[in-house]
Amino acid sequence: MEAWLQEKLEALPTEPGVYLMKDRGGAILYVGKAVNLRSRVRSYFTRTGDTRAFVGFLEQLLGDIETVLVSTEKEALLLEAQLIKLHKPRFNVQLRDDKAFICLRLDTRQDYPRLEVVRRIQKDGARYFGPFSSASSIRETLRLVNRYFQLRTCTDHVLHHRSRPCLLHQIGRCPAPCVLEVPREDYHGSVREVLLFLEGRGTELLDGLRGRMKSAAAQLKFEEAARLRDQLLAIERSLERQKVATTDFVDRDVFGFAREADRLLVYVLWVRQGRLSGGQAFPFSGQEFPDEELLGSFVNLYYENDTFVPEEVLLPLAVEGQESFAEMLGERRGARVRVLVPQRGEKHALVQLASRNAEQASQEHKRSRDETEGLLLRLKERLHLRNLPRRMECFDISHFQGSAIVASQVAVTDGETDRSRYRRYHLKSVTSNDDFASMYEVLRRRFERGRREGSLPDLIVIDGGKGQLASAQAAMKDAGVEGVDLVGLAKSRDLEVVDRDATSARSPERVFLLGRKDPVVLKQSSPELFLLTRMRDEAHRFAITFQQRVLRRRTLTSELDEVPGVGEARRKALLRHFGSLKRVREAGVEELAAVEGVGRAVAERVHAHLHGDAEDETEDAVREASLEDARADAGERAAEDPAEPAPES
Repeated sequence: MEAWLQEKLEALPTEPGVYLMKDRGGAILYVGKAVNLRSRVRSYFTRTGDTRAFVGFLEQLLGDIETVLVSTEKEALLLEAQLIKLHKPRFNVQLRDDKAFICLRLDTRQDYPRLEVVRRIQKDGARYFGPFSSASSIRETLRLVNRYFQLRTCTDHVLHHRSRPCLLHQIGRCPAPCVLEVPREDYHGSVREVLLFLEGRGTELLDGLRGRMKSAAAQLKFEEAARLRDQLLAIERSLERQKVATTDFVDRDVFGFAREADRLLVYVLWVRQGRLSGGQAFPFSGQEFPDEELLGSFVNLYYENDTFVPEEVLLPLAVEGQESFAEMLGERRGARVRVLVPQRGEKHALVQLASRNAEQASQEHKRSRDETEGLLLRLKERLHLRNLPRRMECFDISHFQGSAIVASQVAVTDGETDRSRYRRYHLKSVTSNDDFASMYEVLRRRFERGRREGSLPDLIVIDGGKGQLASAQAAMKDAGVEGVDLVGLAKSRDLEVVDRDATSARSPERVFLLGRKDPVVLKQSSPELFLLTRMRDEAHRFAITFQQRVLRRRTLTSELDEVPGVGEARRKALLRHFGSLKRVREAGVEELAAVEGVGRAVAERVHAHLHGDAEDETEDAVREASLEDARADAGERAAEDPAEPAPES
């Protein structure tokens, strides 16, 4: 062990906190938490009987260890999750999708509640149900509820402003409380039945429906009895599909765990009211740290995104800080939460079921990786590449009638879209419609940056033919870069047809290579071509989106810039106050004048200009307006930098 590392380990505190392991370049490799920082970090360098994969190379990578002290173990949990999200360390598990799972929300305090689909669970007194594993499953639940329980589907705004019943009322799926006198007690009877259904309390719900059906039949209300019969049968079929997992009615999240070398997969099984409601797999690769640390870090991040917190969390193995974690979840839920590692009984069987799901999903993911490896090998062979194209980038140029020239860079890593390496480019040296010069500038900048940072891809795909490919080759040569494969992907085009009566024909997609006269024509249905065209289409979409944003920004500012007396300061003030040019246009003179720094005279000119009734300004008025705006701009600059006094008029 190196001397500096030995000294660092001896100087570590014995208090709770978070530690950050950095490489020799200062990049953060791993973020962890500990009750005793010295004991935890020293354990990584204990060689006696330690066969964990990361121990052998950790000393070679490590350049420094930083610590952050906290007061309690719970604070360490919160800080660890924040630092992982901020720094995205190489060896930490990361939930790349920041969206929470879809749930159903029902606020029973309203006069006429409705079911809403939400992704964020808030402490607002409403009832939440879920999560649902897919949009199709939540649509099926909503369809069943809307058809047989007849709750309103319109928003609160529509409810209070509708003048006549909607189509759902006409087909018998809504009582139309928006315009008709619907007794609140009757409507909330349907709400209680919906709660029973969503909570999985089928016996109580079905018994109540059977009683109502028999009562309606006894009173000779046969249509009502038939409707209840259909509702009863539909709910029975739905409840039959829900497998009973436990004999109690407790909400649980059950975590399964499967690992093979540096590949890790965590499977979350959702149990609601004792019934299985779904699950989801979370695969990770390049993970070198111990199982209990990775699992604890994942579970901490999982509940960070406003995810539904159940009554119990079942884990396959013990993690450090389990009691503090349960306390933190209890605060988020507003009630006690138990975090358990069951060893026997129904709960242990649930953990085993989640682990079997994790192993199965891991095998499927492995086959998918093998298929991707084969795809990349075939692409390398058929395009005669020097490198296996694990890291690919595609570039596209976009302009609007020769102006607003921009470029896009999209990336694919191991066959999957890698949005972290997406880039947008403003062209600096090219001002006219010249695709070749534009491609040269963008690729030159990309190669120079990649050479400085050591982050060059294996393959670059150019949207274009021989001309664009030659420009890319010149950029790579002038940047002093070697070893990167270049190909050009030309779109299919309409072919000339001699026979006027014949149907039009199109050429195949063609791949141009350096040093080859004729392009390579891949099989049009092959996965290799699909991967390339998907990159090209994504680069085109990304460039167009960026160009439209640039054009909108120019349009947004130009119309206000044409108003005498409105310069940069007042334009910013107006847009900051109203939020958009549309709202500026909709505002009256008094509202415009109320904006700080605008004034009545300028407000009248802005209103007149945006509504097309502006009269010609005299030269003196325009000069005075420009002088007023210059004073406003100078005042704003002085406010931003008090050391620089505003010029006197």
